[in-house]
Amino acid sequence: MEPHVPHCKSEQIKALGLVFPALYNGPINYYARLVREKEILLEQYDSYSKQSYRNRCMIMGPNGVISLSIPVITWSGSKTLLKDVRIDHGSNWHRIHWKSLVASYASSPFFEYLSDELSPYYRIKFDFLIDLNQHLLEFTLRQFELEIPVKRSEEFTRIATVQDPRHFLHPKIDQAVADPGFKPVAYHQVFSDRLGFRSNLSILDLMFNVGPGALAYLRNSLKT
Repeated sequence: MEPHVPHCKSEQIKALGLVFPALYNGPINYYARLVREKEILLEQYDSYSKQSYRNRCMIMGPNGVISLSIPVITWSGSKTLLKDVRIDHGSNWHRIHWKSLVASYASSPFFEYLSDELSPYYRIKFDFLIDLNQHLLEFTLRQFELEIPVKRSEEFTRIATVQDPRHFLHPKIDQAVADPGFKPVAYHQVFSDRLGFRSNLSILDLMFNVGPGALAYLRNSLKT
């Protein structure tokens, strides 16, 4: 199952706006920006970095926040471009991730509604990480009934400002400091009665808990 992958030349980038990292079920402040775009341009020529949202997402489990990480294969001794990063299918990560999602969200209001369409992505063995991430992004846009075309860069576009989402969207960076334009508002989460509210988790957390209201939430999540 391979996505149709149109590319975008550098002279088109200015017209398209921001260049976005290709994230695995990215956080809410990522999608708050994506849903505002007329076209989404994914950077595929950046150097892959470990412990980023490119191969991991954060969900709320029964005992707290869980980091779901996809094992990948990169070139030893040299930097690997994201477009060349392969998924390591030597482990049973598909089953682990899906079981974690079920354990965390089966009792959420909208899990049953979304699970039939989401679960196939945890059975298909994509060769490349960016293909999986793009498919999941397009799945999410469909749930929001948004017809926003998704393209990939044709060359690397340098990060010029701290407002570039490729700069601040990282699990190791304090988003309250790095992304002051994001204003998370509490919504009901499955375990919030015991664990309290945790902001800016994976988009899946918002979709499972808020359902059709997720798009309006995203559109109201940025100060400007």
